[in-house]
Amino acid sequence: MKQPEPVSIPVHVATPREMMWDCGNGLSYPFSKHSPRDRPSVFDVILALLSVLAVGYWVHQFEALNYRMGSETQLDFYVSVLGLLLSLEICRRVLGWSMTLVGLLAALYCYFGPYMPGPFAHRGFRLERIANHLFLTQDGVFGVMASVLVTYVILFIFFGAFLKKSGAGQFFLDFPMALAGRTVGGPAKVACMASTFFGSISGSAIANTVSTGAFTIPLMKKAGFRPHVAGAIEPSASMVGMFMPPIMGAGGFLMAELTRTPYVEIMKMAVGPALLYFLSVFTMVHFEAKKHNIVGVQDDIPRPLEILKKEWYMSIPLLIIIVLMLLGYSPGMSAFWATLSCIGVSWVRPENRMGLREIYEAILDGARSTLVIGATVGVIGMIVGSIALTGIGLKFSDIIISLSGGHLAVAILLVGLASLVLGMGVPVTAAYLITAVLAVPALDKMGVHPIAAHMIVYWFSQDSNITPPVCVAAYAGAAIAGSDPWKTGWTSFKFAKFLYVGPFLFAYVPRILLMGTWQEIVMAYISATLGTLAFSAVTMGYLLRKTTPVEWIIFAMGTYMCYHPRFTSDLIGIALIACVFFWQRYKNKKDGDGLATPQPA
Repeated sequence: MKQPEPVSIPVHVATPREMMWDCGNGLSYPFSKHSPRDRPSVFDVILALLSVLAVGYWVHQFEALNYRMGSETQLDFYVSVLGLLLSLEICRRVLGWSMTLVGLLAALYCYFGPYMPGPFAHRGFRLERIANHLFLTQDGVFGVMASVLVTYVILFIFFGAFLKKSGAGQFFLDFPMALAGRTVGGPAKVACMASTFFGSISGSAIANTVSTGAFTIPLMKKAGFRPHVAGAIEPSASMVGMFMPPIMGAGGFLMAELTRTPYVEIMKMAVGPALLYFLSVFTMVHFEAKKHNIVGVQDDIPRPLEILKKEWYMSIPLLIIIVLMLLGYSPGMSAFWATLSCIGVSWVRPENRMGLREIYEAILDGARSTLVIGATVGVIGMIVGSIALTGIGLKFSDIIISLSGGHLAVAILLVGLASLVLGMGVPVTAAYLITAVLAVPALDKMGVHPIAAHMIVYWFSQDSNITPPVCVAAYAGAAIAGSDPWKTGWTSFKFAKFLYVGPFLFAYVPRILLMGTWQEIVMAYISATLGTLAFSAVTMGYLLRKTTPVEWIIFAMGTYMCYHPRFTSDLIGIALIACVFFWQRYKNKKDGDGLATPQPA
């Protein structure tokens, strides 16, 4: 098979000394642009030692702190201040000023509460109370985010690093290419399938976009997709990895912790909606390709069975995780054995064999990947701790209910808007946790099931990946495609619109999350599948040919009716969609085309 031209990305080959220090805070993320990058500075070493001192003090004094809660010592206060300042500095180095300022403002809000406007005012707290609460208690820095990070997320991050190093990831490109490469718009469908496979392992839309996009985006451009469309399809498809088990990003583990629900149950609930999102993007890609008459890959590519016979063993690590968790093993234990299996899988082919050096490099890659989410732990703890200390969470719930006028749909839109604004300044995992603490109680009061409420917030928290003005994953796709980032961002928003449909389904059709009898669940998924297929056609303005305004309105009405899991509404929706389908088919025959006239790509 002829490979696409590779994307030119400058690569720096690390020296042994750089490799030794590259995981260090002073090198990967120096204090300033003038700081040395080949070694940690004296200041970096001092901060590292102070970090060990602050965390070590909390670990050593953990039991004693529980006994003297409310009557902390002066030393407790000094260590708390030190720990909070270190948390802010780590966040500033890794993530920049935006999230750092959010954490600082949250702490200041605890102090300046009496001076805030009406709904946001509170009595205020002394500095000692604020610092001790935010650092020493389990509502603060060492709260749920830190617990989930050390218990689950780090292990899965290292699993992803080992899987990549073992060469097993190639299977998740080769198999989709064999399945869909020859079909209409084949390269874009390959991007959807490969991103689903990769994303279910990486749990990061940005990492997914960069890793699979380096291959799929040039292939899409070569097939005839416009650069900004190719750059948008990949991040839109990469989003499915945030919803698809077994990993679902760190948010899935947080949801399990916050709802006190076994993670395997969260996985089961997430599979169906994730497949609906995948179906939405996949069919939109199909309609886009039909609209512009873009054919599949013309090169000679292997058949799916050939790939399975040759590379089936590469899927073993992923299967191990899924099977072990379904058998009742903990996510951490499942990730541990799957990581070890990556080493075994790598030895099947001589060119992929992982020796001591490759294992060391995989550990380094995993350690680097933990820095971004690890840097958020302290500041997220400060924000969540401030919400708990001031009681603003309950007030925020009342504000949402008041602004929505008691209408659930309006409340969901407000939650989505709040999540989008918050996502402009903080990573998606942080946006989910903070918004969940604030908004889930409001949705719960309005009759939404707690897990459905968390799923609503979790889906909305991903929108900053593909929704302008931030859309970081879309900007990564634009960089690979060489397209206009702003145009690419809005196009990715178009392809990922089901992201905004899912939360309404969770609220109004909880059977989508397996809440109900099996007959109700089956009916709900039949309706949702019909609605999603129709929604994709409505979004792209194309079915068998470009839809006219009247056809579009009828089709949109049919789509809305199909999303209601009732036999009557489904029949009405199907009838409306069928009318447009047969009318367009008649027009195609009358025009003598058999197909709609393709537009220039």
